[in-house]
Amino acid sequence: MIPIPCSSSASLVTYIFADKLGISSPPPYLSLSPTDDAILKGVNYASGGAGILNETGLYFIERLSFDDQIKNFEATKQSMKTKIGDEAANKLCNEAVYFIGIGSNDYVNNFLQPFLEDGQQYTHDEFLGLLISTLGEQLTRLYQVGARKMVFHGLGPLGCIPSQRAKSSRGQCLGQVNLWVQQFNSKVKKLIATLNAHLPSSQLIFADTYQAVLDLIENPSAYGFKVSNTSCCNVDTKLGGLCLPNSKLCSNRSDYVFWDAFHPSDAANVVLAEHFFSTIISKSPSPAPQPSH
Repeated sequence: MIPIPCSSSASLVTYIFADKLGISSPPPYLSLSPTDDAILKGVNYASGGAGILNETGLYFIERLSFDDQIKNFEATKQSMKTKIGDEAANKLCNEAVYFIGIGSNDYVNNFLQPFLEDGQQYTHDEFLGLLISTLGEQLTRLYQVGARKMVFHGLGPLGCIPSQRAKSSRGQCLGQVNLWVQQFNSKVKKLIATLNAHLPSSQLIFADTYQAVLDLIENPSAYGFKVSNTSCCNVDTKLGGLCLPNSKLCSNRSDYVFWDAFHPSDAANVVLAEHFFSTIISKSPSPAPQPSH
């Protein structure tokens, strides 16, 4: 099983998945050497700030885009071939499950930032077209390297995260942003259907958790939370939405759906991962993957 989460949030969900499957959490790619046996059991390629587009999150400096992560997976594949041979490496990659969560940064840390070029030079329709065409090429590259079973985690209601609510005079969700997200999800669903039809033996799944996340935000008490319209820590809502240095934290972080202006709290991630896991199992064309030994 070789997960490929693409951002820090996706990485947290993957850790929870690994626990539910009874396997060790996949180690970060950059912590491994090419000769480590761990590359045969799962690798985490996630990078905070990563996007479908290479320019997304550029102000995070050291973030690794989806293209960079795929290059790292290609390097892993070569190392696997050296260790166990071409046939065994191909078989392992074909049978692995790849968890992919990407796209939110392309909005929050790119298109929705007024000082960045993409939001100025593209209409949303143009930007969406660029995202989908680029993503299609990237998923095809993964397929060519050996990925067959890919799970794509759709975007949640980004218009309701604290960094976007801060743009509303009354702290409300931004309907336009949520509409754009739903258009993105719809396009990705169609892309995945097209890829499944044209790539032999491909088993791509779209995991739509938009409504589940929205329900968590709109009805936090139903899930044991008290606050869903602001973050646990004080944040800079203009750039990245991360906690400010020495910021005052909430007294009980498990009461909050959001840790900072962008990321869910650990408690919220557990709730979302449970729903995500149930969605995957219900859509899986085959039994749940077993750990490799």
